[in-house]
Amino acid sequence: MSGDKKIVLEGYRDLKRKVSGESSRSLRQSLEKLGESIHFSYKYCPDLEENPLALNAAKAIVAAEKQHRSEEVYQLIAGSEQAYTELFIFETATALGLDMVRFKKDFQSDDTLSRVRRDIEDAKNCGLLVFPGLTIDGAPYNGAWDDESLFAAIEKRGTKTIKIAIESFFHWGASAAAVLIIATFAALLMVNIGYDTLYEHWRHTKMGLVFGDGGLLLPLEVWINDFLMAIFFLMIGLEIKKEVLDGELSDIKRAAMPVIGALGGMLVPALIYVLINLGVPTLTGWGIPMATDIAFTLGLMALLGNRVPLALKIFISALAVADDLGAIIVIALFYGHGFHWTPFIAALVIIGIMIFLNKRRIYAIPVYVGLGLLLWYCIFESGLHATLAGVITAILIPTRGSADLPLIARQTAIIFDREISKIKDSSNGHAQVGHGSLQVLRSAVERLKEPSDYLMHSLEKVVNFFILPLFAFFNTGILLSGSELDLLAPGSLGILAGLTIGKPLGIVGACWIASRLKIAQLSSEIDWKQLIGASTLAGVGFTMSIVVASSAFREELLTSSKISILIASTLSALIGLMVLNRVTKK
Repeated sequence: MSGDKKIVLEGYRDLKRKVSGESSRSLRQSLEKLGESIHFSYKYCPDLEENPLALNAAKAIVAAEKQHRSEEVYQLIAGSEQAYTELFIFETATALGLDMVRFKKDFQSDDTLSRVRRDIEDAKNCGLLVFPGLTIDGAPYNGAWDDESLFAAIEKRGTKTIKIAIESFFHWGASAAAVLIIATFAALLMVNIGYDTLYEHWRHTKMGLVFGDGGLLLPLEVWINDFLMAIFFLMIGLEIKKEVLDGELSDIKRAAMPVIGALGGMLVPALIYVLINLGVPTLTGWGIPMATDIAFTLGLMALLGNRVPLALKIFISALAVADDLGAIIVIALFYGHGFHWTPFIAALVIIGIMIFLNKRRIYAIPVYVGLGLLLWYCIFESGLHATLAGVITAILIPTRGSADLPLIARQTAIIFDREISKIKDSSNGHAQVGHGSLQVLRSAVERLKEPSDYLMHSLEKVVNFFILPLFAFFNTGILLSGSELDLLAPGSLGILAGLTIGKPLGIVGACWIASRLKIAQLSSEIDWKQLIGASTLAGVGFTMSIVVASSAFREELLTSSKISILIASTLSALIGLMVLNRVTKK
């Protein structure tokens, strides 16, 4: 083992699922092979919400450490069906022959209680997916528990600092919004410090596939805005479907208020824009202020942490999903370019095939992804907005009911018991798992996956940390010094007023009217001041607004629209955070 510094391994035990004494000895024997380079200790993390008395069990084990008898106490009381009363704890300690005067003093000491509380807090933040579990120099080890896998992870511990930092960033609620902001500033900086020619060269560099005399060669900007954003719309479509089937939009009563709020948040900004732009060419941009950027809105709310009520986060999430659905419909109906029948008919044929496979309960995700790629090409060639392919594919990927988890668990247990028996019967104590057993286990794992949900979670990081930042970078590189922006021009004023005023006015106004008419009811955990702050944050249109603007305008009008979107989104973010910060201080 390289390096003089000791490697710190910490085992986390939850006291509900006891690790046998044999397993504990096996782990310690394995670690002894590494010599003195390892420092190993246990932490105890009882689930106090499920069993408040489990605190006594954890204190007893920690107190027994002072007499080097913690493992014996753990083996006797962990997983016990008896209530962890002090009487039970003291009787157990007496039966083990502990020094009871010392044990009771240590059990009741503030240091022991602080240690257990610290262990519980560490367990919440350690990143382990299952308990019992191990951390290596503070990094969660979620791999297999065999010696070879564990030793390999220990060897790679040098990368743990970077790994922890990256994982912590990904799990930070505002990380997606932060990356979008960085990408936006990078584009603005690059263009405005003299690299605008290089930036434009990148945007218009043609890429694609060539087959003989044919092929598909498109500028990089088109690949990003039409192809990669179709993947973004695929994820959005999957999110909408999940909410409709089994989320906040699945129940009419729960869905009523956020849907009404979303409708108001789309109609009022569009109406304000239309009134300002009547009779001028920029009228076609009426869809721009209707959009809400879900990543930015929820990311900004995450900056305030637990001060924002959970009910408000759920409400805004459902509202943003409904808003995205409205934006998709608007783009599909009003922002296509031209129309060609032949590829459109081909697209209908592909959709028909996907419907057939859905009805036949074919759950193979690669099949739908492949057909989705063909669908994207046909819709792109037809002149409709190519991102529609992502939404249609999301809708047609089948869903299936929950698996019978206890039954599958019994099935896999039988397989493992059989394979363990083979190992015991072998002469050298080792045996390879049979191919047939692996097939059964693989099938069991696949059955536990819900296709739509699995694909959606697989796409989250790709979309949030690659596709959307690329979109932001290649769509916000605006040369500010040469741009003639008149904020009082109808198009710019419509976007500014629509997003900063129309969004909160539409959302809060629609919800208030629905509440007064008793059509729907706002959660008792949300007050109207909080709703005003969150609705103002919803004025951050950014991604979706730029998508609509890119379809509605070209050249100078597009540039001024993008600048207006950036200004309006910034104002909405600042005002919304100020309001939410003020009304949630208590």
